[in-house]
Amino acid sequence: MSMCSIVTKRFIDCIEKLKENSGIKSVRQFALSLDYHPQNLSDLMKQKRDVTIDLIKKATETFRLNPTYVFTGEGPMFLDEEAPTYTEPELHKASLEKIVYVPTSVHAGYAEQFRDPVFLEELVSFSLPDYRFQHGLYRCFDISGDSMEPSLFAGDKVVCSYVDHNNLYSSIRNNHVYVVVMDGALVVKRVVNRLRENRTLELVSDNSYYDPYEISAEDIREVWHVEVKISPYLPSPTNIRNAFHEEMDDMKRTVDQQSRSIQMLNQTLEKLLRQNRATV
Repeated sequence: MSMCSIVTKRFIDCIEKLKENSGIKSVRQFALSLDYHPQNLSDLMKQKRDVTIDLIKKATETFRLNPTYVFTGEGPMFLDEEAPTYTEPELHKASLEKIVYVPTSVHAGYAEQFRDPVFLEELVSFSLPDYRFQHGLYRCFDISGDSMEPSLFAGDKVVCSYVDHNNLYSSIRNNHVYVVVMDGALVVKRVVNRLRENRTLELVSDNSYYDPYEISAEDIREVWHVEVKISPYLPSPTNIRNAFHEEMDDMKRTVDQQSRSIQMLNQTLEKLLRQNRATV
């Protein structure tokens, strides 16, 4: 067996261990968690293709695989000695394709009760047809305020994927947009990950009117990565301008007609007055 095939076999053993310890629910979920095509991973599991360095790197960051074990066979399979357990929030574990909608009116309540299954079950859920939303845990949040303009506007909605709280250090990518849930607060910001440096996240608004600020790791309750924006439909700016000009032209024609009507009325009144004087 080639060196590459041996490494692939150890990588497969790590995936099987994850399934055994409920670190993942399926091989497909493992693939989607790493942005890897499920069919390619299926071929890898059948040893029809070899594991790549990039896939090992992602698996190390997300699932704490021990690269020393994968490449040499020495040491434990996982950096934490044991396969991580499945730690996603409780809601919809049996129906992960459902996206829970959190409207603006309950943002404050969500920040306080995001672990309360009764509260969460009362929220509306929906599905999207894209394959990436068929597995995993997702939330949909309303956008309020103008701090993320021009990227996000009040009235927009964002569909977000859950970021494993045990892997925030490696999972949060700089300058991506996240929904960050804290005690009593829920914010949508672009994030700079400083957790390794000083255990903080820097939250940055796209609207330069608002200053960046930092929050401590201890204040973070949940983090959701913004995947999709849903915006109200608006006609194109050109169509809006054309419609505006048409309305202005209509108003101008109406005013011109009224002006001519008033002028004709004045002329008629003057004519009647002259006739009245001549008769007198």
